[in-house]
Amino acid sequence: MALLATLMFLVLAAIAVIHILWAFGLRWPVESERGLVALVVGTTGRTRMPGPVECIAAAAAIFCAGLVALALAHPIALPGAAVLPWAGAAATLVFVIRGVAAYLQVWRRRFAQEPFATMDRNWYGPLCLLLAAGFIVLMIGRMAN
Repeated sequence: MALLATLMFLVLAAIAVIHILWAFGLRWPVESERGLVALVVGTTGRTRMPGPVECIAAAAAIFCAGLVALALAHPIALPGAAVLPWAGAAATLVFVIRGVAAYLQVWRRRFAQEPFATMDRNWYGPLCLLLAAGFIVLMIGRMAN
């Protein structure tokens, strides 16, 4: 379980770092803000990235999900251990909803800009579902102990 939790944490921490860098104006992995919006936001007609507050808030939430993964496998201790099962369930639910959304028509209509739409179906959605599955495994493992 510790290996799974560590891998999940590293993936989520890397994604959080990228969001922090976007908050400070980095346009990686493309050269322009418009290109970055098309790749990672996907809202049709949008040309500007979310602001620093939104990017940092997303980074914090993603990083916290990584900490929850670690805590579920017991490598770290977090204050408020009584809420850990609820935090794990919430993280699972968020990743399931986000992962499934990638395949829903209502989502596709709102986030139809390319290349986001293709990346969402091929990478972002499946990654979220894989993370949700990881949280389920961690939660089952925690209940078994």
